[in-house]
Amino acid sequence: MRPTLTCTVLALLIAPLQAAELPDAIAAAGESLVTTAHAVGSQVYECEFDTVGNLVWQFREPIAALFASGKTVGRHYAGPTWELIDGSGVSGKIVSHAPGASPADIPILNLEVTSRRGQGQLSLVSTIKRLNTRGGVAFGECSAHHTLLGVPYTADYAFFRKSGATHAAVGQ
Repeated sequence: MRPTLTCTVLALLIAPLQAAELPDAIAAAGESLVTTAHAVGSQVYECEFDTVGNLVWQFREPIAALFASGKTVGRHYAGPTWELIDGSGVSGKIVSHAPGASPADIPILNLEVTSRRGQGQLSLVSTIKRLNTRGGVAFGECSAHHTLLGVPYTADYAFFRKSGATHAAVGQ
């Protein structure tokens, strides 16, 4: 993909966010866009005790279908992990974050890939950006220990590779 096209695709993904709202920590400097997917699913929370003994909603895991061009192309789940129907998959860890557009929106994220598997589109991915988040934040009280709550959310995931990457260096 040519750099101009990559920048145009990324600009379309982040267009709903004001430029001032997209911090440098989320930028993809020196990386090339591999693919994007739109997630539709739930952020799952569990009613647990906090450090002072109060019951509160604590994040447990995401569960989402990934779409591209109106077709299901994969799934996103605990790890966090992303799998595509081409057999490739990645897991990652959060490197940086910024607030969502509203208090009801989960944060936008910059994630570093920590493991890969398969030989498809995600095999060279080194960074994942969660953008354009809507929903997903748990509100209200929980009163029964271990109760689960699914909060609907959507987000766009952009998968990047370091420029010049030709082989997956992270463990399979």
